[in-house]
Amino acid sequence: SRQIGGAHRRMSTLSRAQKVAQAASRIFGTHIGNGLQSGRKELRKNLAGPKIMSWYQRPIGKDLDPLFVDPAVERKKLKIERLARRGKVTPKKGEGKRAKKK
Repeated sequence: SRQIGGAHRRMSTLSRAQKVAQAASRIFGTHIGNGLQSGRKELRKNLAGPKIMSWYQRPIGKDLDPLFVDPAVERKKLKIERLARRGKVTPKKGEGKRAKKK
């Protein structure tokens, strides 16, 4: 640092070309390379999420239609009911085979 005309002014150690490169990188979003990988190339790519989500149809659920009944959930409930009548449901925690051995 040195004093010029009463005002305190910082002397920059960067050359004019380096300053221009820095300004250009700020304005245009480019990177001043130092030979290290920065991941900038990946960040500039378009996001894949919206495209991939467009491949799949959105499932209908309770949030869209309160009267909607999911057939898979209904099937599972019926299966558990059938198993319960036969006494084949999964045991509660601590009531399995191992607990009965002791």
